[in-house]
Amino acid sequence: MTALAAPPLRDVIAAFRLDARKKFGQHFLLDENLTAKIARQAGDLAGRHVIEIGPGPGGLTRALLGTEAAHITAVEIDARAADAIRALCLHAEGRLSLVEADALATDLTTLAPAPRQIVANLPYNVATPLLIGWLKQAAQWERLTLMFQLEVAERIAAAPDTESYGRLAVLTQWTCDTALLMRIPPAAFTPPPKIFSAVVGLIPKPVQPDPSLFAAMERLTAAAFGQRRKMLRGSLRALGGEALLARADIDPRRRAETLSVREFETLANMI
Repeated sequence: MTALAAPPLRDVIAAFRLDARKKFGQHFLLDENLTAKIARQAGDLAGRHVIEIGPGPGGLTRALLGTEAAHITAVEIDARAADAIRALCLHAEGRLSLVEADALATDLTTLAPAPRQIVANLPYNVATPLLIGWLKQAAQWERLTLMFQLEVAERIAAAPDTESYGRLAVLTQWTCDTALLMRIPPAAFTPPPKIFSAVVGLIPKPVQPDPSLFAAMERLTAAAFGQRRKMLRGSLRALGGEALLARADIDPRRRAETLSVREFETLANMI
């Protein structure tokens, strides 16, 4: 049988008592046309091993099963949703596996061979730390297609010298080619959140920083944007201040949001 032969999603929610819970950051997508569109944003999945985080009742999971992906691994921490996905596995002809685990505490690269991707409607409450963890191992991923709150998505894709530009933009754009792919209104979800959501596409760059350089960039961006109203000579004082900036030929009177990703990379290499 195929995934399309599975029961309607609303019946699944009722059967497994899947009322969305705030502690899991859950907002479910039930519109099959929309979940299929999100799956298409991941590009050609033929032969790919896809990992999905927080599948809930399985709406996006079914859309992924409708692609030519070699296999989908669903990672779910909520026991009720895990039961729903376990039932869906019976309709998936061996192309779907369930891992009951906390994605924050799991090395996802151990769950699927390359070429591997992540496609997920991320739980809002852990989306940013999940992303930072995956950026640290970006070389292991072919592509990431992720849904965030719109505000977070805009911070990821923000350009320098804009209000949304900050630490998240620098870390993401340093390691990945980044695009905001689609916006999704609250009414598309059950229950509807208070804000819009958005899908972001991330394609890791061919050359990735080693762990020590990534750690230096984390320290640098935390200091620079932690006091973003200060001039860099003040916010970066603990990392070398004016002497560091002089070596990089950066005006110490500038503020963090005016620096390009390349300029941050120059500074990170120096520290």
